[in-house]
Amino acid sequence: MAKISKNARVAQRAGNAGSGRDFVKVVQSVKNPDTGKYSYKQVMIHKDKVKDFFANHK
Repeated sequence: MAKISKNARVAQRAGNAGSGRDFVKVVQSVKNPDTGKYSYKQVMIHKDKVKDFFANHK
């Protein structure tokens, strides 16, 4: 098996730019106003839109 150079690995990472590695799992706690109990909302969103998600869901 041949070795892969570090420069080749960088090119492979650039090729995966549109892959699922750009998405993150966001978990937000939501309090029920009637009972006072917390539930958790889990969403997979793009890593560039995390701040927008928390700004809109307060």
